[in-house]
Amino acid sequence: MLIILVRNSITVDRYIELHFFLLGALFSTLIAMLLLLAKTKASLHMIGISALTLFAFGLTIHHQTQNVALIVFLILMNGFVASSRLVMKAHSSKELIIGILLGCIPQIPLMFLWL
Repeated sequence: MLIILVRNSITVDRYIELHFFLLGALFSTLIAMLLLLAKTKASLHMIGISALTLFAFGLTIHHQTQNVALIVFLILMNGFVASSRLVMKAHSSKELIIGILLGCIPQIPLMFLWL
């Protein structure tokens, strides 16, 4: 689904920011799948929320706006998601950290392409 969106609907010509965000999501998903084949689990919830936080941060830089409340809210949501995954015993702290890194690492280099 992400490949179809990136190639056909959300192209670089139309929505450059969203295109690279979804491309980063595709890379994160593929890396998480490869890690799963290597018997290492990552939190997909943390991948999603941390990637969204970096995307919102990049949008505030790109559009030169002061969305401090949004960034603080998303960082707070990162904490809530992480703590809920720990309380529900769905993941260990190692899996949460892997999820955060998988959400952030592909977004950072791609962010520099559209900033």
